[in-house]
Formats: sequence, structure tokens, C-alpha cells
Amino acid sequence: MPRQSKPAASAAANTAPVRIRRLGEYPTAPANLTALLTRLYAHRGDTAPAVSLNELLPAAGLHGIEAAAGLLADQIQRGGRILIVGDYDADGATGSAVALLGLRALGACAVEHLTPSRFRHGYGLSPAVVDAAVEHRPDLIVTVDNGIASHAGVARAAEHGIPVLITDHHLPGAELPDAAAVVNPNQPGCRFASKHIAGCGVMFYLLAATRAELARRGWFTSAGAPAVREAPNLASLLDLVALGTVADVVQLDRNNRILVEQGLRRMRAGACRPGLRALLEVAGCRLPEVTARDLGFAAGPRLNAAGRLDDMSIGVECLTTEDPVRAMRLAQQLHALNGERRELEHGILDEATALVERLAADHGAAPPALCVHGAQWHEGVIGIVAARLRERWHRPTIVFANAGGGELRGSARSIEGLHIRDVLDAVDKRHPGLIERFGGHAMAAGLSLAPDALDAFRAAFTAEVERQLGGAPAVREILSDGELPPPLLTLHTADALRRAGPWGKGFSEPVFDGVFEVSHRTVAADRHLKLRVRVEGAPPLSAIGFHLAEHRDAADGRVRLAYRLDINDYRGLRAPQLVFEHLEPQAD
Repeated sequence: MPRQSKPAASAAANTAPVRIRRLGEYPTAPANLTALLTRLYAHRGDTAPAVSLNELLPAAGLHGIEAAAGLLADQIQRGGRILIVGDYDADGATGSAVALLGLRALGACAVEHLTPSRFRHGYGLSPAVVDAAVEHRPDLIVTVDNGIASHAGVARAAEHGIPVLITDHHLPGAELPDAAAVVNPNQPGCRFASKHIAGCGVMFYLLAATRAELARRGWFTSAGAPAVREAPNLASLLDLVALGTVADVVQLDRNNRILVEQGLRRMRAGACRPGLRALLEVAGCRLPEVTARDLGFAAGPRLNAAGRLDDMSIGVECLTTEDPVRAMRLAQQLHALNGERRELEHGILDEATALVERLAADHGAAPPALCVHGAQWHEGVIGIVAARLRERWHRPTIVFANAGGGELRGSARSIEGLHIRDVLDAVDKRHPGLIERFGGHAMAAGLSLAPDALDAFRAAFTAEVERQLGGAPAVREILSDGELPPPLLTLHTADALRRAGPWGKGFSEPVFDGVFEVSHRTVAADRHLKLRVRVEGAPPLSAIGFHLAEHRDAADGRVRLAYRLDINDYRGLRAPQLVFEHLEPQAD
């Protein structure tokens, strides 16, 4: 049987208990790298890497895609004006860039984009966004990564005589907007098997269907034509699809893994957009070795910083420009914004943590659901703060900030086993009018409240969480692929694990656990715990636990770590490194 540990007492007060559970039932450690990779794929329900574009699900499986492709083909052939309205996150930005580049490659002569402001417009195709869109005099509005709940916005567009084509992947409500066409794998009647495809992936599929429709109409190369028009290779857009898919933290099912892997291969070969290359460069990532983790933790946050603090049009321009010099300047702007975002996040996180600790001290434990508000908090970073609080206390969490127009905007993050959008829907049904607007996914959602409704909402939200989860908060569970034998704690193994993905949500990066002897410990940047550890049969290893500085006192003598085997690349000197997410003291 796999070894299991009891829930560990935290080294810091008021944090959630943790249990390490090993996947599979293997009595011995893998003997070599081949055996290790075989085991890792088996743990994740697969047998081999997801690689070939030929394995992608066909576009025809997306309900409504034929009508949508026909609308785009009509506008391309007649020279109509197409306006792309994206979201202000990385998925929306990459999806907008994919739409702009792809439609132009297909022959569209008048394509523009409008990215709503988080602060002026809020989320989605609102009436205010449509009013701004009218100034562009579009013949067709195309949404990317939004629109499935934009009933009022679609109605406003109809008042102006502008049809709307919705591409989205968010969960729909009871009724769909009255749009000219809707492409969303989660709409009723859609049999597309990849329900977790990101918004940029939906747009990629729509472009493929539009290319097929244009080819059927004879739009591309024909003998005797005055100008030869070739069908574009849309695979050139997969670097952007990979970035948006990873940054949006959607489930990496096999279809998504193929999209991401193909995008990564293009990047490693140097065949990627100048802006994406620049984003990775300013983040210190090596293009020939880029991984999905680099997209999720380096390029993605820098792109997202524009939508959080400024205007995502900076990000869209960075991804679409053909000028490497311009791309680098924009990437440096995004890098600077990301630094500002970090500073804001740390300040707000400290304040929010103090609020939760005070609640825990007053009641003996943190409440089953966390709901905090700060009058001066920046709404652009509350989603990240909610994720940090969720990680520490393992509770569904909503963080609210004051927004324009006298309302509160909240960003919610959930734990496994609790569908946060369904929780909000249940609260809305039990208490009509309490929530002004809401939407989202299983693990993340957004909502708006009137300021005087916060206390009532907090009580209703906590009650609904208790109703669905029961009284006792869930123990955070770390799934481990088992013990990595000392002969495999090498740079060669770390390199192979990097290339064996792409890893991500639903196809998690390998985590191992084992007992090590700590020979040195220190704290870096006031937040991160750095260790030097030993295990018999392997050379000494460096180890780092990000945001785990509070566990310094527990890192003494023998410890059990739950860790990833990664690479520390310092000034060109590469060495294996353990990146641990949990530490438990072990008795001698």
C-alpha cells in the first residue's frame, strides 16, 4: 500500500492542515527514467505524451461554428469592418491577438480590436463597451473569451444594427444572448469533447473553420487570378494559443495538451511572435528550454499585469507587433507593470492575512469560507490575493475591493470539490437581489455587490459553503508520485521531466515526497525558505519553498518534503533543485 501521513500540524498558526497522499500502489521506487515516466503518465490516466496536431478534435464538433465561420467569411469577402472585443486577462489578450492575426492572414482588410477596461467598463460586452465600439463603425462585433452572459450588450448592439458573433468558453446562464452566432463548447447542445478549451483555443478553431469555408467558396489560390491568395498556415498562431491556455489555468485535457505542446515546440525552435519572445526574455526564460511553467509563471503574469493595472491594449499590441524593437519596449512596460502589481499584491495580502488571522483568533479557527474587504485595495490584484489566501487556509475565498459607481467587486477562488460559480448561483437563488452580477468557472468567479450588502452576502456565502462541504473544513491534500530514488535526483532527470509535459491543471506537474537531512537554512526576500538538504546516495541539493518563510523553525534536522525536481540556472551554471510546497519535521 502507498505510504500515507497523518495531517501535519502547520509550522505557523492559522494555516490549513495538510496531508500527502501517494498516487498509485507501487511497492518500489522506479528503477530508471523510463520507468519513472511510464509511472507518471499512468498516474494521470494517459500512456504517452500528447503531441500530434492530427489528433486534435475536429472543429465541426463545436456547435454553431458553421454559422460563425459563414459570418466571418462573408465579412472577409465583402471587405467588411470586423471589431474584436476581448477580455482584459491573458486568455482574452492572446485570443484577441489570434483573431487579429488570423483574420488578417485569411484576407480581412479591416480588423480592429477593442479591449474593455477593468475599471471603466467591467467584464464582458456591456452596453458601455458597445457604445464605445460604435465609434469604430463595425459591420460585425466578435467577442473573444466573453459574451456568453452579455444579454444587455448584445441587445444594445442590435439597437445600432450591429450583429454580434460570440466566442467564449465560460458557463452560460439559463438563456443565451440573442447573438448572430455563438461558439462555446459549454453551450447547450454542443458535443465538443474538450469542455475546458480556453477562449484563445475557441478562436483558433473558429479561424480553422473560417479558412475551410473560404476555401470552399474558392477564396484562395485560383488559376489565372490577378493576385494569388494562399490559405495561411494557422499553426503559426499556436505559440499564442499555448500562452493563453496555460495562463488561463484551464484543464489540460489531451486536446489542450496538444495545442500547448505544439506552441511550445514553435517557441523552442525560435518560431514565435516577437512580443512573446520579448516577454520571455525580460522574465529571464531561455527560449530553447521554455516550458508550460514559464508561460504560467513568467510570461502570463507580465501580460496579465496590463489588464490588472492599466490597459490590456498594451498586451495585445505586444503580441501582434511585427517589430522586435517595439515588442521589447512593450514587454519592458509589461515587466514594469508586473513589478508594480507585485508590490500592491504583497501589501494587500499582508492586510488581508491579518484580517483572517484576527477572525481565526476570535473564533478559534478560520471560518469555513473567507470573505474579506478593504476600502483601499486595488481591484486589479484581488484575484491573486484571493488565491494566496485560499492556498494558505484551504478555504473558498472571496476578496472585495471598492469599484467605481459605488459598488463592490469581488474575486473568488475555490478549492477542489466546490464549484464556486454554482455556490454563487445558489446564493443568488436563495437571496434574490443580493448579488448584482456574477459569472465564472468551477474554481474562479467574479461578482458585484452593493456596499451595504456585504455583511448579508458574507453570511449567505458562508452558509452555502457549509451546506455543500459540511461543517469541517477540508484538509488540503497534496498528491505525490511517490519517492524519487537518489540516483534519479539529477539534472538529467529534471531536464526530462521538463520536456515530458506539458504539465498544468488536470495533468499536474510531478510532485514527489521524501525524507531529507537539512544542513543549512535561510530566508530570501522575507518570504521564501531556502534549504541545503542531503539524502544518502545523492550529492547535496538546494531546495526552495516559495512563500514558506514562516516554516523556517520547522526546517531543522530531518524533514519530509513534498517537492518538484527542477533546475536552478544561475549565471549559466545548471544544477538540480527541489522546489518544495510542504515541509513536515520527522522524528529522529
